[in-house]
Amino acid sequence: MANKASRSDGKIHIVSRHFVAKTIIVLIVVVLMYLAALYRTEADPISLIRGLGILWNMVFTDLLPPDWGYFSTSFKYLVETWNIALLSTTFAAIIALPLTFLASNNINKKPYYYRLVRTLLNFFRTIPDIILAIIVVAFMGMGSVSGIVALTIFSSGILAKMLSETTEGINQGPLDAIMASGGNKLQIIRYGVIPQILPYYASYTLYVLEMNVKASVVLGFIGAGGIGQLLNRNMKFFRYDRLSMILLVLFITITIIDFVSNKVRGYLE
Repeated sequence: MANKASRSDGKIHIVSRHFVAKTIIVLIVVVLMYLAALYRTEADPISLIRGLGILWNMVFTDLLPPDWGYFSTSFKYLVETWNIALLSTTFAAIIALPLTFLASNNINKKPYYYRLVRTLLNFFRTIPDIILAIIVVAFMGMGSVSGIVALTIFSSGILAKMLSETTEGINQGPLDAIMASGGNKLQIIRYGVIPQILPYYASYTLYVLEMNVKASVVLGFIGAGGIGQLLNRNMKFFRYDRLSMILLVLFITITIIDFVSNKVRGYLE
């Protein structure tokens, strides 16, 4: 019996009892948090389950089949959405480049200006694109121009933030060599910084383009132009067959953009 006890004591456990106890405590805490969330939001899981039948009927009765004759109208508004995303991304890529160098501590050696630009970038990134669009629409009126302006402001902050962090992590050797040979700030940027960040610049710009295509659809709901306006109109008139046609066109388009963008970004990186 003593030998059995000693062999039992000598076993090596894959998972320690302490780890098991901690895991159980974490699971209990997570379950309690979900229960508290259900209680505070007054959510009713039974009503949700009952609503699945209504959702099923809506999809297979109202949404399907799509109105195939509405394809040409959907495509026309889709082209407008693409133009909004493309123009806003182009303007953002141009604006973000100088902001990138001002927001990089290895290029901008003046702490005051560096902190000021960083704070402005954080401020513009903090404001959601839909809030920016509402503000721009209030000043400029409804239309695609408002969507372009709003997305340009929002995208510039994101692109400059990502690029500045990339710039701060580049190899400092070429920069020091150009500086030691008497190069000025513009020459350091032209010959030392841009060749190192150019692949990332192209990759991030494609990512922002992909993001703006999706964002411009949402902005259409508040009058910023594009296919979102068409979605909103058909939802108000309960034309779910046309709505499913618009969603199908959007799905195919965004899938193609995602695929092409990922392939190009993978090649650049």
